[in-house]
Amino acid sequence: MKKIIKTTLAAAALTFIASVSAADYPSKNIRMVVPFSPGGGTDSVGRALANATKDVLDQNIIVMNRTGGAGAVGMSFGAGQRPDGYTLTVVTREIASLPQMGLMQHTADDFKLIRMVNLDPAVVLVSQDSPYQNIADLVAAAKKKDGALKFASTAKPNFYLMALEKSQNIKLNAIPYNGASEAIPAVLGNHTDVTMVTPGEAISQIKSGQLKALGVMSEERIAYLPQTPTLKEQGFDVVTGTWRGIGVPKNTPDEVVETLGAAFDKAMASPDFKQFMENGAMTIHNLDAKAFTEFVKNDVKNLGALIN
Repeated sequence: MKKIIKTTLAAAALTFIASVSAADYPSKNIRMVVPFSPGGGTDSVGRALANATKDVLDQNIIVMNRTGGAGAVGMSFGAGQRPDGYTLTVVTREIASLPQMGLMQHTADDFKLIRMVNLDPAVVLVSQDSPYQNIADLVAAAKKKDGALKFASTAKPNFYLMALEKSQNIKLNAIPYNGASEAIPAVLGNHTDVTMVTPGEAISQIKSGQLKALGVMSEERIAYLPQTPTLKEQGFDVVTGTWRGIGVPKNTPDEVVETLGAAFDKAMASPDFKQFMENGAMTIHNLDAKAFTEFVKNDVKNLGALIN
């Protein structure tokens, strides 16, 4: 009986402490885990959001990059931190894919997903002097070279590539790089033949003419690359891309999640964040916690069909 009472009192004390802590949140600096290298699209979005949100919360948000495992290292680290709202994690599409391939122990269920921030299609890129002028050229070369065409992969596995390979029954030689910030120079230096990234990750090289965009993997042409046809326009029914959002460990108090969600809403609506995303050719796609969670569940199913 005494043991039961002690256990009950301990649980009540923890609940009280959590409620007091949540009411006082945030009272110190917050850190944001970015699971990819500095300079890439995920890092850029994370840093811009952190900068916009710190003014809303009146607390510094310190970005820390923990790379490796195509995002698995950083996201697993974030999921395992204390659930007090002081460690945020930029979660990416890899949280929906890697666990299904046995490449990551944590899943989306280990997070409370707060907001989706960004949703963009992939774009197929080659160097300026590449012989490939369109997707048909690339597919034909892949079939002819039978696995010898070098693909600079920003993640392993790369679902942009897998979607094209499965659709066209082709195989490319995927060479792993740690994000777009490494994959793009590999194409520019002709170390690889092609890569696929989001528009914002390569917009400066595309506009300068260093990279040639063969096609966008979206339903319709996008405003940032109006002259670039979609793969569907070119006869290849492949639509894929990436998304980014913010999560916290699953036992984080709901009050903290609500505070963060409201802060992110204000941050994403701020002129500075909007301008940053526009300058970087990245699309804001704000989904609240419920909608974001449902979106990820559906993406897990979609990716499962591709993996299996």
